[in-house]
Amino acid sequence: MNRQEADILKALMEKPFVNQRLLAQSCGHSVGVVNRCLKSLQAGGLLNDTMEPTPLAWAEARAHAPKSAVILAAGQGMRMVPVNTQYPKALLEIRGEVLIERTIRQLRAVGIQEIYVVVGFLKERFEYLIDDFGVELIVSGDYARKNNLHSLALAAKHLTNTYIIPCDIWCGENPFRPWELYSWYMVTDRQDPAAAVRVSRKLELLTGQRGGSQMVGIAYLTEPESGVIRSRLKEYDAQPRYDDCFWEETLTGGDRLLTQARVVSAEKYVEINTYEQLRELDENSGSLNSGAIAAIAGCLHVDQKEITGIEVLKKGMTNRSFLFSCGAGRYIMRIPGEGTGKLINRQQEAAVYEVLRGKGICDDVVLIDPQKGWKVTAFLENARVCDPESPEDLKKCMEALRRFHGMKLEVDHSFSIFDQIAFYESLWSGAPSVYRDYETTKARVLELRAYIDAQKKDWTLTHIDAVPDNFLFTADGQVRLIDWEYAGMQDPHVDIAMFCIYAMYDREGVDRLIDLYFEGNCPRQTRIKIYCYIAACGLLWSNWCEYKRSLGVEFGEYSLRQYRYAKEYYRIVLEELSHEG
Repeated sequence: MNRQEADILKALMEKPFVNQRLLAQSCGHSVGVVNRCLKSLQAGGLLNDTMEPTPLAWAEARAHAPKSAVILAAGQGMRMVPVNTQYPKALLEIRGEVLIERTIRQLRAVGIQEIYVVVGFLKERFEYLIDDFGVELIVSGDYARKNNLHSLALAAKHLTNTYIIPCDIWCGENPFRPWELYSWYMVTDRQDPAAAVRVSRKLELLTGQRGGSQMVGIAYLTEPESGVIRSRLKEYDAQPRYDDCFWEETLTGGDRLLTQARVVSAEKYVEINTYEQLRELDENSGSLNSGAIAAIAGCLHVDQKEITGIEVLKKGMTNRSFLFSCGAGRYIMRIPGEGTGKLINRQQEAAVYEVLRGKGICDDVVLIDPQKGWKVTAFLENARVCDPESPEDLKKCMEALRRFHGMKLEVDHSFSIFDQIAFYESLWSGAPSVYRDYETTKARVLELRAYIDAQKKDWTLTHIDAVPDNFLFTADGQVRLIDWEYAGMQDPHVDIAMFCIYAMYDREGVDRLIDLYFEGNCPRQTRIKIYCYIAACGLLWSNWCEYKRSLGVEFGEYSLRQYRYAKEYYRIVLEELSHEG
């Protein structure tokens, strides 16, 4: 039985035969194809003389009938700012229904009772589904680090005759059926320049070139395809290179997907990735009631509907941010990231911005909320960050840093490196460090405090996080320093150390930057003091990374390099001091 024959047989299982024209409309094939297939199905003993499915046809249908469904709902939905910190995408309210509840009801309507929901981010919010809908939850502990290939791998043993469903698809009509006769993957009739598949005339899904049909993400698997996918999920999930992959990676076979295409109307199947897509689908959704959006509207004195063009920016190491338009201007809003409330004193941050106001040093702040940690700034058009490998950029950054330090600004709070090392460690809640020699490394870094304390130093407002990404080169030639969350009174030379370790400079790069800041006249003892700061700040940010890791946030090479700075620059300081002796 080919694809067209299967479509026609399935249509006849759902509605009695009237005539070829109506059958052609319901299954999407031409009248000519319908006539040819009807004859073939009769010849194969699957239809009788009155076009009714035979016992043989029903046996075939039962062998391929849907038995289960897996809903993938573990992800953080990072593009849904600013509501992604409040609830998962699966729990968005759309036209009076919770999105995942609508999907479950649609599955139940065609008799699917075995439903598995893979959860991770805010997993507790899904617990009620067990009692109210009789589903089974599968928990992903790696939702922040791995993509949905891993999520589906956790449910692989349940893949038989199974629907696979992303949690963020709103289906205007029920896409599920009591009878399925082959494996398929859903695409829409809308062309997408970024699509990785296109539909052939035989309804195959061809790969290998961009531009084709918009992929929906819903799929149906039956044997033998489900067996292939189970095997590939196990194999791929064990390999780190697939950590960031979508489960569709397992569907690829040569120049095509293993499944047939199921083409549906783009108007009836909507993927919800952003706040604005949700607003477009349902402008009255209760899920649009974001405190962040209300705060923006309040500070700019506009209606919330005037806030448009919402676009997530790259997730920072401490916060999430998004770009938006309002009137003729564009702005950036910052929303604190995971665990930030324990890391940042927002009242102190607000005090720093008050001191900086009007001095042309930082970005232009429109709103800062010390309670929520929200911040809105004017977007600097055509600005770029510092290139830490560009000598010209480094020269300008160090000039700007020197100028800022020379202002001798003051606030009422300080930033103690050694106190913060201990504080970040305390956030581990008694868990040991992931580094085997941590206690030895920490003891050695603490030895350096005596040398630092013995050196002459200024005491002024210091940025603390003066890293290359926080220096913005504006279109009018200015250099602005942004993100003052950690700023406080400190030795300004700490900013040099921080720049070096974030840029991950080697010893030569460190010395080059020191020479740029001091214009070639850095005293030897000051240079050694900066080396001490590099060791101490390396341990500081390593401890910070260990806390963030416990929240599911991973920083890759950065965290390892910070710990290496702590060890290596302790040795460099000892070597330098031995020369003095």
